[in-house]
Amino acid sequence: MQNAIALREGIRRVNGAPVIVVCVFLATLAAALPFSIMMRESLRASFDHSLAANEAARGVNHEWWTEYSSHASGLETTFTTSVIGFAAVLDNLSTLLDRERRPGAILWMGAGYLLLWLFLSGGILDRLARNRPIRSHGFFAACGVYFGRFLRLAPLIALAYYALFRYVHAWLFDDLYPGVTRELSVERTAFLWRLALYAVFGLLLVAVNMLFDYAKVRAVVEDRRSMIGAVAAAARFLKRNAAAAVTLYFLNGLLFLAVLALYALAAPAAGPAGPMMWAGVAVSQLYLAARVWVRLVFLASEVSLFQNRLAAAGYIAVPLAPRAEPPIVEQLVSEIRR
Repeated sequence: MQNAIALREGIRRVNGAPVIVVCVFLATLAAALPFSIMMRESLRASFDHSLAANEAARGVNHEWWTEYSSHASGLETTFTTSVIGFAAVLDNLSTLLDRERRPGAILWMGAGYLLLWLFLSGGILDRLARNRPIRSHGFFAACGVYFGRFLRLAPLIALAYYALFRYVHAWLFDDLYPGVTRELSVERTAFLWRLALYAVFGLLLVAVNMLFDYAKVRAVVEDRRSMIGAVAAAARFLKRNAAAAVTLYFLNGLLFLAVLALYALAAPAAGPAGPMMWAGVAVSQLYLAARVWVRLVFLASEVSLFQNRLAAAGYIAVPLAPRAEPPIVEQLVSEIRR
């Protein structure tokens, strides 16, 4: 029961902070913009006002796309048919589960976005925990306070994910999977084994994600300065409230799958330039905005569950940062006090 309450409360808190949703969405676009410009210039140089450009404007030019892909390097290698519509979602999922390599430019973009998210996380969690407007000065004050702490948490997060992808993934799919399927003659059975191992690896990813999410929640709500202590406290909370935390994560996961299902139905396909192309762009941006909203609901519901289990809804240890007055006002106040 408390899980559903926490989810509803998380949705209510995020809907009550539309500026946070919009700002995170714009920050996501801004992080991707430089690389989009690089791809635009590469495509412009490839078309160069040729006949291929006219054909591509009327639809997909497979001949040009094949030639472009054969000479692509770096960031250009990501411009494949998998970027069209819902295929992009499946491509990202496949890349994650199969530990495929990405171009260096994509890795740098991802690292930059994670750093930006790490900076914004403190302000986002502070706003969601207080469940009331904190204005820009309070938001960025919280971002500054917790950014240094979350930077100390980042190596622990990186180490955990590195161990999962470097060692656990290799053991599951390079050692265990070939061993259990070596004598199999039915391809369907081998496929089911692979799905089962994907499920095991996915559950481990979920466990690590939950641990560090609640570590951030405890760091903000309880004003914890030790990130090792925050991780240990998060582990204790998950141990005591395993059923509630897992069920809440599952409910959030269903919300995310619902967004994916809607996008799968409305995802744009390749087509000619014109109004339908811009409609497809709008649908894609709405999907990205929905992804941001779901991610914030994840955090808000986890904050709500933690505060409710403490019987202190809306509690946060740090008082809201006061707004700094302009220097001229401070000077006048000091002169009056004299």
